[in-house]
Amino acid sequence: MTIRHFLTLQDLSGDEFRQLLDRAIELKKDHKAGRIFEPLKNKVLGMIFEKSSTRTRVSFEAGMIQFGGNAIFLSPQHSQVGRGEEIADTARVLSGMVDGIMVRTFEHEKVELFAEYSSIPVINGLTDTYHPCQLLADMQTYQEHRGSIEGRTVTYIGDGNNMCHSYINAAMLLDFNLNIASPDGYLPDADIVAKAGDRVKVFPSAKEASGGVDLITTDVWASMGQEDEANDRAKTFAEYQVNSELLSLAKSDALFMHCLPAHRGEEVTAEVMDSEQSVVWDEAGNRLHAQKALLEFLMA
Repeated sequence: MTIRHFLTLQDLSGDEFRQLLDRAIELKKDHKAGRIFEPLKNKVLGMIFEKSSTRTRVSFEAGMIQFGGNAIFLSPQHSQVGRGEEIADTARVLSGMVDGIMVRTFEHEKVELFAEYSSIPVINGLTDTYHPCQLLADMQTYQEHRGSIEGRTVTYIGDGNNMCHSYINAAMLLDFNLNIASPDGYLPDADIVAKAGDRVKVFPSAKEASGGVDLITTDVWASMGQEDEANDRAKTFAEYQVNSELLSLAKSDALFMHCLPAHRGEEVTAEVMDSEQSVVWDEAGNRLHAQKALLEFLMA
């Protein structure tokens, strides 16, 4: 059987992406109805975390338990990964002990190396370049609230980081338009943007990018590992805050999303976070259901 990995959204076809969203919504309804479904009974997911996590760890761990399986948390402090064992060696060893591996790390090359030497599915739980699991939840949330995102326009505001890159991939697969507003020096990877063609437009101004759009999303100004840059970034990104004035430029029924954790008063105001247009709590909760659909797709 061919092993499927999930390192970026590009590992899916557009149809597979849509099927996962439909399945996530179905699994969510079943969970709320109390239906027991255990397609991964007696299976184990190994979870390697080199970056701290709340939503990623809890959603994957809870998802495996609800599916009748289990998950093992591995941190650098409590495994040989943190003592310099070769990634290729770790991947080979874990392939003989667990049924899937989720990796949350810094360099995207690490998760690619895991996949190269793994004989079981490898999932990217976040790297500095991509965060594909979050986009599964984001797109599920949009579909639940507004229907298909095809043909709609989304605005991503802030650092051209892993979230931005994954939104670019999603736009290509689900056929929506993406406006990106980032300051000079913090633009998304030019090659990733180029592959999207006219699906993606980059703006220097958040206001220019937000007019009449269907969804506005953002992320923290300083991600994990960039804490030393926080003060400088706060000055650079001051004009890229999502506030009520900016949100008013979008369509009246536009949604607001944030992958969380959020720094209220920085990239987004508390007023927007807690507004009726904000769906951040549904978005966070959907990490569980979207990833259950992914686990079933890869491991069942």
